[in-house]
Amino acid sequence: MKKFLYSIGLSLAALSTQAQVKPFQQNDRVIFVGNSITEAGAYVSYIYLYYMTHFPGKKIVIMNGGIGGDKASDIYRRLDYDILAKKPNVLVLTFGMNDTGYFEFNNPDADKTAAERVAASQRSYQQIEQRLLKLPAIQKIMMSSPPYDETAKFSGNMFPGKTKAMLEVIRFQEAAARKNNWAFTDLFRPMSALNQQLQQKDSTFTIIGPDRIHPGNAGHLVMASLFLKSQGLNGKPVAEISINGGKLQQAVNCTVSQLSASGNKVSFSYLAGALPFPIDTVSRIWGNNQKQSDALNWIPFTEDFNREMLQVAGLSSGDYNLLIDGRIIGKWSADAFAQGINLATLPETPQYKQATSVMQLNLHRAELEARLRRYYWVQGNFFDKKHLLLQDDAAALDSIRTAAKTDGMLRFHEENYETAMYKELRNAWLKEIDTVINMIYTINKPVLHKIEIVKI
Repeated sequence: MKKFLYSIGLSLAALSTQAQVKPFQQNDRVIFVGNSITEAGAYVSYIYLYYMTHFPGKKIVIMNGGIGGDKASDIYRRLDYDILAKKPNVLVLTFGMNDTGYFEFNNPDADKTAAERVAASQRSYQQIEQRLLKLPAIQKIMMSSPPYDETAKFSGNMFPGKTKAMLEVIRFQEAAARKNNWAFTDLFRPMSALNQQLQQKDSTFTIIGPDRIHPGNAGHLVMASLFLKSQGLNGKPVAEISINGGKLQQAVNCTVSQLSASGNKVSFSYLAGALPFPIDTVSRIWGNNQKQSDALNWIPFTEDFNREMLQVAGLSSGDYNLLIDGRIIGKWSADAFAQGINLATLPETPQYKQATSVMQLNLHRAELEARLRRYYWVQGNFFDKKHLLLQDDAAALDSIRTAAKTDGMLRFHEENYETAMYKELRNAWLKEIDTVINMIYTINKPVLHKIEIVKI
């Protein structure tokens, strides 16, 4: 695994001529623009949750700008009324999965069709580029698509050659980002390498999913970790405490006070500068049973992004209870404490429970946002083509009700549209999202805890 991570590091180093992907700053309004993988929203929410927990005093807004089925041409058409209308100052742009096609790769003229599709994608991207170049105040980040899984050994959705076509899209994305001095994040190559490495043990394995296209929750955590790594955020601890012989040796991103040590007990007050990243154990993407926690078996997310280390050396041999605020969290040997205990992996700590509340609120925020994304799906995939864009009147409603009788995707979106068509209700959802974000940035501040290590 470490060898694979080194290869990721080399991949990112190879892109060092690109502009650096800067960490988000206070008051940034960030929007991730993409297709159904972005609309699903998990990787966007994970990136947001990282910032909510690791930078509790740095309030930002991260928005989902994904619509299922989108190609670069679709993104261009909705750029003004959907994306720029949200007034972002940071825009992350990704496309390529839909641009390159699907079943066409099983036809005799697949190479010719793929070349035409890549060329069409580049032309549409150039329209997006020209629009964005007129907005110098917006920081632009190009991000490659996650991969189509062409190597897993199972049946269904097999489109030989799609990977090659997607790489062609990525090459022009990289070149465009370099030309414009825009930052670039590569998800495709590192995820493909990891996927193929894990398939050496199980040829049917996929970090994507059964349709080879849409990652599940674990795949989305891989995506989020690669984006955060491109921002240089890996290796930054939640907090680190090192005590030796009853004396404080190091306190990173935290303060330690009232340290007291005797032969059988060490105690101190602890105020961290961040919260741990809580790991979800529920599958939340339809049709894909991956859980976010599954990704911990594939990538060192904990090592890179979730270390809250408590190291206490010099304890006499034996076992010790760890208490936080008077409650026993667990027991470890003196040797284990000397090696270090990662508090961020312990769900029973009060700081982990506090972070879990942040996670639950962030999930609710994403659920509200999903209603708005489904509204814009109808606008982009139906009304725009019927010359009823943003009309939202009785004629528009009748139109979608008629079409939904024979269109399964419209039928899925119809009920949501019947409420979302009212601007007043959409505004109410936006206000609720703002309320939830404000609540998160109220409860995400670390609090003072008393830590005790007591010999059993």
